[in-house]
Amino acid sequence: PRQEEAGAGPHPYTTRPFSFSPDCISFGFDKFILRKDLAESEHLKDDCFAIGVDVVIVTKDEVSSVKVPPPSDMHRHYGDLLSSKLGTDVEFVVGGETFTAHRLVLAARSPVFKIELFRTTEERTTPNAIPINDTDAQVFRAMLSFIYTDTWPKIDQENEAAMAQHLLIAAERYGLDRLKLMCEDRLCNGIIDMGSVTTNLVLAENHYCHSLKKACLELLGPWTTLAEFMATDDFRYLTKSCPGILNDLICIVAARERERTIFFLGE
Repeated sequence: PRQEEAGAGPHPYTTRPFSFSPDCISFGFDKFILRKDLAESEHLKDDCFAIGVDVVIVTKDEVSSVKVPPPSDMHRHYGDLLSSKLGTDVEFVVGGETFTAHRLVLAARSPVFKIELFRTTEERTTPNAIPINDTDAQVFRAMLSFIYTDTWPKIDQENEAAMAQHLLIAAERYGLDRLKLMCEDRLCNGIIDMGSVTTNLVLAENHYCHSLKKACLELLGPWTTLAEFMATDDFRYLTKSCPGILNDLICIVAARERERTIFFLGE
């Protein structure tokens, strides 16, 4: 829409695109021109005036000048905070290596660290360097990385299976439920093989990993595979360390026998 005055060219009222839709309560522009100005202008002749409108149909939305907010990079900032060691106030000794961290970050992420690092003044006996004896340095480093970044830590592809197993145990120890599920998912998807099925079954049974246990049992599902496995030392170790798994294996054997019986009867 535009205004034209005597002796002057058109003056655009607005250049903003306007979307017409049934939801609009008005299709005009308020305060386009004052009634007084219109009455005194030369455009009003015999109580009539003409309006010229140029309509341009926009086929594609114009590129917005407003920048879209980028994805959150908080995980990178916290990762940098860990690696820079700026403001660290607690030390851990793991396998002969010393790790520094921030009490508040650890307490915010892990309920176990919260209890261990922020006891009452009377109970607090936290030494300057806290020894960690139930895991190794590589696993603890990976766990710290997850605590600060909430992402899967960088692990060598060759060691991913073993690291996922050890990280799962550490995650349960420190109440890191998300990390535990991530480890279980890694083990379920592509890492399990016949060489590690016994270890993973024991891990699943001892640490209540139902998805991992199911994936291991499915791997042993075929009759020939299960028969070969039951003839190995791994099977004998499994029955001693986790006798409860025998019930699951018996169920698999029974199911296979039913399938064979139905097959032969069908013939």
